[in-house]
Order: sequence, then C-alpha cells, then structure tokens
Amino acid sequence: MSSTTWQEFKEQIKGFSRPHPWHGIRIAPEAEDYSVVNAFIEIVPGDGVKYELDKESGYLTIDRPNKLSNNMPCMYGFVPRTYCHEKVANHTRKALNNDGVVGDKDPLDICVLSERHITHGDFFLEAKVLGGFRMIDGGEADDKIIAVLKADHVMGHYNDVSELPEQVLARLKHFFLTYKEIPTSEGKPKVEITHTYGRQEAREIIALAHE
Repeated sequence: MSSTTWQEFKEQIKGFSRPHPWHGIRIAPEAEDYSVVNAFIEIVPGDGVKYELDKESGYLTIDRPNKLSNNMPCMYGFVPRTYCHEKVANHTRKALNNDGVVGDKDPLDICVLSERHITHGDFFLEAKVLGGFRMIDGGEADDKIIAVLKADHVMGHYNDVSELPEQVLARLKHFFLTYKEIPTSEGKPKVEITHTYGRQEAREIIALAHE
C-alpha cells in the first residue's frame, strides 16, 4: 500500500460531510448579540503541545511543542466565522492611537474558564462572554476574548470580567505575556496587554471580527 502525504490526505477529505470548525459552524447558538458564542476548543490545560486548526482541512495539527513549563490556564480556541484583519485592527489603532497596528489574519481567540477538568480539545462549547484582553503581539492585534462555560456550576454566574477573582486574570495575563519567552534567547517577540476590557467591548470586537 502506498503512503499518503498530509497534502494528499487534505485533498481526499475535502468532500467529507464534517463541517469545517472555522466557517462551517454558526458563530452563536441562538440570536447573534454575541453575549453567548460558540467556541471551538483547540487546547486544554495540561496539553504539552500547541494544537492549532489547519485552516484548509479543518483538522487539528500540532503547531509546536510548548517551549516552557507553563501550561495554558484555561480552555483555548477561537470563535467560528470570525477573522481578525482590518476591522479589528482599525478598532485597536483608534483605542491605542497607534497607526502601525495590523490584524493577525486569524480567527478571533477565546479563553474559556470552567471549574471542570476537561482532558482534550477538538470540540465545541457555548461560551458566555465576559470581556477580553487587548493584546499586541509583534505589532499585530491579537485580542483574547475571556468567557466562561455557559451554565458552569461555579463560574457560570459571572457576567463581566470585572467580577472575576483577581488571581484568575493575573494567571491568564502571565501566561500570554511569557509563553513565547525563552530566558536564553535574543530578539524575543514583543507581546503586551494594553487593556482589559469588559463585556460590551468584547461583544463589539466579536461583531467586527464576524463582519
């Protein structure tokens, strides 16, 4: 039997009926006011590698092993049918008065908090939007929407990021500000979180990315 390359495999599965996680699933389970959105989870706490959606095939691939010992502190993925390009970048440029910011040309990232221990990614969930981080990664707008698992018994009552325990936000910030750093490396990518914003602005960012 001859072997099949990854590129050949992706061509073979194009006709399969599985919806593409990025553009084949609705952005929201109900009315699209962006207070609750669908989230496709790529990474869960404890993963030793960075999984990422292959945009062409819709399957998860291993982007790279984790460089450091710190692990993702939440479920992490993206909001389907979103794209962070000119509309999101323009919103960030106005907020920062910085004309040099561009979009990262990826779906909008989302961090989903829950008290439940979930062991693997590659699934959808309904996420209640609380707010987000305005993050700049190497000059690109790289917002992180912050949400909780809808109906979570411990965290589901939160309505805005300002209600979260301070340590939860600190843990998230620390991860995103340090996960690319290697102590002995030079020319580290500049990552900064300029603002933490609430639910209303998060919904505006989602709407812009959806447009």
